[in-house]
Amino acid sequence: MSARILSPSEEALAEAAARLRAGELVGLPTETVYGLAADARNPAAVRRIFAAKGRPSDHPLIVHLPSAEHLPQWARDIPEEAWTLAHRFWPGPLTLVLRRSDGVPLEVTGGQETVALRVPAHPVALALLRAFGSGLAAPSANRFGRVSPTTAADVLEELGEAVALVLDGGPCPVGVESTILDLSRLDTVGPVILRPGAIGAEELTEALGRPVAMADGGAPRVSGSLPGHYAPATPVRLVAAGEIEPVVTQQLAQGKRIALWSRHPVAASQVVWQELPAAPEDLARRLYAQLRAFDRLGVDEIVIERPQGEGPLARALADRLERAARGSGGR
Repeated sequence: MSARILSPSEEALAEAAARLRAGELVGLPTETVYGLAADARNPAAVRRIFAAKGRPSDHPLIVHLPSAEHLPQWARDIPEEAWTLAHRFWPGPLTLVLRRSDGVPLEVTGGQETVALRVPAHPVALALLRAFGSGLAAPSANRFGRVSPTTAADVLEELGEAVALVLDGGPCPVGVESTILDLSRLDTVGPVILRPGAIGAEELTEALGRPVAMADGGAPRVSGSLPGHYAPATPVRLVAAGEIEPVVTQQLAQGKRIALWSRHPVAASQVVWQELPAAPEDLARRLYAQLRAFDRLGVDEIVIERPQGEGPLARALADRLERAARGSGGR
């Protein structure tokens, strides 16, 4: 049976929950990107996620919870800092890495003794989690290393019949993956951001009353941390604003067709131009959809102006674009 996109009616949510209980995979909208959900307590279902995505088995998954009250079912030795952040930022785009409880399958954690947990801030995700009644492992619903999906149609394009159904929650309102914060080593290194997102070090430091560091070499493995990730098949090049015209001119002289995402156009018949949003919030919402659209054009290269701006979302966008450029080109 072909996978279906369903509006999130009560009947569709009930069917999705039943499919999950049966060990099947469901496409799930969140505020960040669409996830590929499975029962996080079912090792066989979790292995189906890895098979569908082509994801290495040592690359851990994030478990999505119905509420913060479910934390003790998934983590042990929960520090007070975790409760502080959960009450401040959940539901929301913040993932906490904690020591796993004994009942968490090692398939979920990539064989590690830590588990990544969050409560998503999307009404459809929360409705399904409450109907299901437990945690759902849900990495981004795309082939491993490729562009994350931000619409239900993206999920079907990526994974097809590997999913039983996709719940349509509309385009994702944030558009980039959650901040991942490691709280598993508070006694030795303190809180550490392992993946930047919309919630930044400044907000976390203010909430905790102590400094929050960026990733270090001894950190647990987490989603989205490989050097090349979030990548289209078409090669991506990041270019400073002042270098765009000479770079494009050089590529055109070699007979190449270019997709250009910048604040200002370059007039040439072999250039497909889209205006780069100035505000980080707008760019985040459009990022993955635009990379997918460029990828469909069959151009030789995607040239993107390095975005400007400060703050956590600007840093998250810089991270995603750098990884997309490094991982791109694998047709």
